Order: sequence, then C-alpha cells, then structure tokens
Amino acid sequence: MTQNSLINDARKRYHKRLVSSGVLTIDENGVASNADKSNASSKRIAKNLAEIIGASIGEKMKGQTLGTEFERITAEFVAETFFLLNHIRPASWHVLRESQQGVFLGLSSFEQYSHLEELDKCIVESPKLATILGNDYFVKPDIIVYRDTLEDSEINSAGNIVDEEVSLLTALRTRNGGKHILHADISAKWTMRSDRSQNTRTEALNLIRNRKGHLPHIVCVTAEPQPSRLASIALGTGDIDCIYHAFLYELMSALEKNVREEGKDEDALELLHIMIEGKRIKDISDLPLDLAV
Repeated sequence: MTQNSLINDARKRYHKRLVSSGVLTIDENGVASNADKSNASSKRIAKNLAEIIGASIGEKMKGQTLGTEFERITAEFVAETFFLLNHIRPASWHVLRESQQGVFLGLSSFEQYSHLEELDKCIVESPKLATILGNDYFVKPDIIVYRDTLEDSEINSAGNIVDEEVSLLTALRTRNGGKHILHADISAKWTMRSDRSQNTRTEALNLIRNRKGHLPHIVCVTAEPQPSRLASIALGTGDIDCIYHAFLYELMSALEKNVREEGKDEDALELLHIMIEGKRIKDISDLPLDLAV
C-alpha cells in the first residue's frame, strides 16, 4: 500500500481539526454548520459533504467564533504545508493571522504598502482629506504570508553577487532599509454569502490598486457547499488568483451522490466542473504549491 504524502496527511489533519474543534458539525435537524438553513440545495449538499468528512452531531458555533476558528485552523494548515516547500522557495517565511493580537503586522509594515503609513498620517492631520479619500485603501487580511529581507552575506553566499555600488534600491537587501515583503493575502471565509463574497473582492481590488511593487498572491479559502455561491467570486479574472475549497474532492463526491441517488444538483455539479476546468477553484491541498510559484 502506497504511503500518504506529507500534504495528504496534513489535509486529513486539517479536516480532523475542523471536526474536533466544532467548526464542522451537523445539528439535530440534520443541518451542517456550513449550510444555509433557508436553502434546500445548500442543506442537502452540505449534509452529504459533512457526512463524508465525518462530522459530529453538535450545535453550530456562533458566526464570529466559527469564522475565527476556521481562520486559525486554515492558517495552521498553510504554515504546516508551505514550510515543507522551503527547498523549492527558500526564504525566512512567516504565516500570521490578523486576529493574533500583538503579533500581526499592519499592511503598511510591508514593502509594497509602506506608503499607506504616510497616507494615514495625512488623513489624521487633515479630516477633510479623509472625507475625500475614505478608507477604501485600508485592508486587514485574514491570513498573510511574508518573507524577511536578506543580508548581503546571504545573497553573496554563492559568490560576489552584489556590492556597495549596485542594487541599491531593491527591497530584498536589508541594507537598503526595505520592509518585510508581503507574499500572500489569504481571505478565509467559512461560507460565501453575498456580503462576504463582496468583501473578499473589494479587499482584493484594494490590494491591487494600492500597491507599489509586485502584487502578492491574493486567494480565498472557503468551505461554502453551494457551487452557485462559489461562482459569485470564482468566475471571472483580475481580482483574486483562485478560490481554494477546504473539501473540494468531498464536495465533488457529495454532488455526484445527489445526482446519482436523488436526481438532484446536476446543474450544480456541472457548474463546479466548469470552475475546476477553468482553473478558478482548486482544493486546499493545491494552495501550498501554488504559493511556492
């Protein structure tokens, strides 16, 4: 029997944490915690999905607590798996959550967005400017991946690559005074209602519009069971890189079961295939390797 890969094992642990923490549950009425209880299709798909994962019977967490737990467990998975690939993308990497008080760095702490700090100061000094600009530039990512700058000794470890006369503006050199370099912004949304979908899209567009320098990866991780709601953010290009589903393989199986046994959700299954073939949605296990690009 072939031994599971490290990412496969990490994916299984990720699912177990979502179940054991009470994030993924099925209540006494048979409604899964990622279902829209007012939508029959959502309830049907989510229940089959939760059963495949092995969810326990339990009450659904309150919305904010559930979202925070999903974010925490997803961040743990990203750190665990992305750090496995340091031989492919070597650097001093960090994975942090916005809710890690006292640890999380504001967006202006990163090289591509450091100019926003000056903008904040200007707005504080001029309230009229605040009414003109608003706060659309202000983004608080759920999860970030960033790297440290490099000392010249590290850059020159394989030869005399840089010296004091060249490469004086690149942010990668610590001696140039650059800040941390933002590598990825990960929006973690347990489900995809219209407001959450719009928030994710707005956050992505602001990251694109307000950067100076290269654009970080902008992705979304979700456990939304209904393909039509996934499509609200997955279809089209230009804002987010891709959606990563916490249970994509199991979601496919749940939909296939509904089509086969109940003759329902055929359109939903077709829509999911369209998003997969269009490379607009992938499984959570694809995320660490895509971040290594």
